[in-house]
Amino acid sequence: MLSRVASLIYWMSRYLERADNVARFIDVNARLILDMGSESSQWEPLVRASSDEATFEKIYGQAYNEDNVEHFLAFDRENPNSILSCIEKTRENARTVREVITTEMWETINGLYHLVREAASQEKLDFQKFCQQVHQCNHNFVGLMDNTMSHTEAWHFAYLGRILERADKTSRMLDVKYFLLLPGARIDSPQDALQWGAVLRSVSGFEMYRKIHHRAQYRNVTRFLVLDEHFPRSICFCVVAAHESLSAILDILGIQSSAKHKLKDLAEHLANASVDDILNRGLHEFINDTQLLLNQIDNDIYKTFFDLKQAY
Repeated sequence: MLSRVASLIYWMSRYLERADNVARFIDVNARLILDMGSESSQWEPLVRASSDEATFEKIYGQAYNEDNVEHFLAFDRENPNSILSCIEKTRENARTVREVITTEMWETINGLYHLVREAASQEKLDFQKFCQQVHQCNHNFVGLMDNTMSHTEAWHFAYLGRILERADKTSRMLDVKYFLLLPGARIDSPQDALQWGAVLRSVSGFEMYRKIHHRAQYRNVTRFLVLDEHFPRSICFCVVAAHESLSAILDILGIQSSAKHKLKDLAEHLANASVDDILNRGLHEFINDTQLLLNQIDNDIYKTFFDLKQAY
């Protein structure tokens, strides 16, 4: 597979997953407002969680209100991580590699592109409904990719991009609650339980969590979203899956990558870690270190497969 094609497929999948997760960021705050009966939930943390505060403040200053943050995260083209920006890049990548993906996959991405553009033009928008539509399109694409595309190296590049993006965004969602929203709520209070419940719902994990635990409590939610081996949006699950998919690509191509060793080390670390280890060290510090390592892994993948100067 050509390095350029592999890169387009990898980033097509990452951008689509990123758009879905930005929609989840918006959705979690909307749920918190509904659950808590006020607008005490902050909007600024949603921007800071994606490290886009410099871009936001360049456009809006310090006006972190609902309208500005929702527009910035959903439709602002000056924000490279907005839903609209990500879907436009997803569609362009998919258009370029149409001979590699299936017609059904292309039609789903193209339909989502038109849905987002139409939503961006509306003066009054039901953001929760819009976010749910983005989620559903992403779910449809994932199902179609798994069921209509041969599981060769192209599929693995798409899967690898999606699962690494998901690990990063799950960690950021935890950071929004623990590091930025936590000071406003007493630990294990009813308000705290509502906020953790909203975080679980934002990653579609509330029902699976409740099958294990009866109450949304910070230690158990941390364990579930970081260390659970079976939930497909936990950091542990994503890292193990990324290692397996990257290993499959390397075996097919007969090459090596330092990214594989870093993923293996991280997977083993998570397998041997306890929630006490994480919380005693500090959840924010753990998340920050994990995000830095995921960025290094992404950079190693670029050097191994996509950098034309070094590509095989």
